[in-house]
Amino acid sequence: MYQGDTITREELCRVFDHTNLKAFADRGMFEKLCEEAKFVHCAMVAINSAPVALCHELLKDTDIHVGAAISFPLGQTTIETKVFETEDAIRKGADEIDYVVNLGEVKNGNYDYIRREMESIVKVCREHQVISKVIFEICYLTEEEIVRIAEIAREVKPDFVKTSTGFGTSGATVEAVRLMKQTVGEEVKVKAAGGIRSWADCKAMLDAGAERIGTSSMLKILEEFDAERSGK
Repeated sequence: MYQGDTITREELCRVFDHTNLKAFADRGMFEKLCEEAKFVHCAMVAINSAPVALCHELLKDTDIHVGAAISFPLGQTTIETKVFETEDAIRKGADEIDYVVNLGEVKNGNYDYIRREMESIVKVCREHQVISKVIFEICYLTEEEIVRIAEIAREVKPDFVKTSTGFGTSGATVEAVRLMKQTVGEEVKVKAAGGIRSWADCKAMLDAGAERIGTSSMLKILEEFDAERSGK
């Protein structure tokens, strides 16, 4: 895991999922997103599933991944629909899948459903050697519910559990990142996303155990990081 005080600039760049999930994002915005991703050499661009083919083409001949958000941002589609959307995104060039859990079934206490959903999507991702991330949307969950989903993830083993979509009532918190990491252990990583707009926010999430940061403020965070390290 990374620590904010010792992380290098190159390591920090590779932590970022550079994000544009806006409903009105057009081709020019995705071209800009991918150019910035290449300039910084971040880990991934995080987008909705519709522009996956475009971003895959824009990022060809690079090692920057294209990440598709599945059932975004509400998670209120069936398992079958989520699996189809996952498969379709992978066919079009997605290297990573971030899907939103069915929060209604969490609230129903139907954790067998949450397990089946997670197993189904993680299985597709493994078959295609694609990274899988499970979005909890912590702003709507109790601590007990966060732990229960994380315990399922510890057994199913997606690559990451993720705090938030960024479209809920609030985003990532240090406390939630720490709780998720403590529960999933070392075999599953944590992605913090939602409301991370400064180097101070980013550093706090890394120190709590996050190994990916989803943000639309990547360039601003890097500017603040550079200023801190240069003593300005």
